[in-house]
Amino acid sequence: MSRITNKQLTLKLRELERILKDTYPLTFEEKKRDWRTYEQQYMERLKKAMRHLDPLLTQATVTIVRAHKRGDDPKLDSKQKASLLLTKQFVQKSNRVMSAMLCLFSMLSGIDVSYKTIERLYSDDEVEMALHNLHMLLLQQRGVKNVHSSGDATGYSLTVRKHYASEVRKLKEKAKKHDERKKKRSFVYNFMLMDLRTRMYVAYGTSFKSEKEAFDNAMNMLSNLDITLESVRLDKYYSAQLYVDRFSKSKVYIIPKSNATIRGSPHWKETLRAFIEDTLNFLHEYYQRNNSESGFSADKKLMGWKVGQKREDRIDTAIRSTMVWHNLLCI
Repeated sequence: MSRITNKQLTLKLRELERILKDTYPLTFEEKKRDWRTYEQQYMERLKKAMRHLDPLLTQATVTIVRAHKRGDDPKLDSKQKASLLLTKQFVQKSNRVMSAMLCLFSMLSGIDVSYKTIERLYSDDEVEMALHNLHMLLLQQRGVKNVHSSGDATGYSLTVRKHYASEVRKLKEKAKKHDERKKKRSFVYNFMLMDLRTRMYVAYGTSFKSEKEAFDNAMNMLSNLDITLESVRLDKYYSAQLYVDRFSKSKVYIIPKSNATIRGSPHWKETLRAFIEDTLNFLHEYYQRNNSESGFSADKKLMGWKVGQKREDRIDTAIRSTMVWHNLLCI
């Protein structure tokens, strides 16, 4: 096996930068979408998801046993709680509006509770267990076991005054140092790991602090799942040996940063070797990462770019429910 050098890496990065600049101009003509076909396909996916939701919720909650406590029995069982929370997330209504809607349709659903009850669902242990079980059942149903994945992070706004995509451009190094507390209250970071075959999310993590912490939380979740990661594709934020070595048993596809060197672990060197010696196939694999960006875009169009919760545990539940809906629509 030939030895790679820093000079080879630098020349390859310069060549890549030149090719991308010439191949992808700054302006492009946007293709028109056939909205009629899009709406028909979306409704078919939604109907299929709803057909699967009820039996899956039954299976996800059948093993949940409520501990006996003093006082009146809860109005809702575990299945009704999870179903109500997922419905509320899907329709993107506030707790008060959702409570009023339930009052109007109580003759059909048999559920009529206050907005406070709906708010408490986001920190209910039974709902958390039901959503986790539902996530696992969805992965099992699609046979998600040996995963070729793509990972990326995004942010959700905690206030209607700031949009993540526009505000993140303003958060340069100076702003991060002088306005850290304000940034924490404005956004929550979210990292998702997607299976490329099914387009389903496998693991996720959230954080008020940083994208790195969200990534770490997602990796902690992945470590508790019986899933093998065959390969992973990550953007330039993760183009460092620190992250590549986290996937020591997987093939990693990243574009090295301009100041990258070959010094490091064997896995890091092997990743750089693949980039230098088989660049075309390497980039073909790497650019499948755009599936993660497409997934985030679809999620925010469906569920909105704002999280209406304030407590950290409730924000985490809201994002988990978005993940469940995404996977349901991928069945």
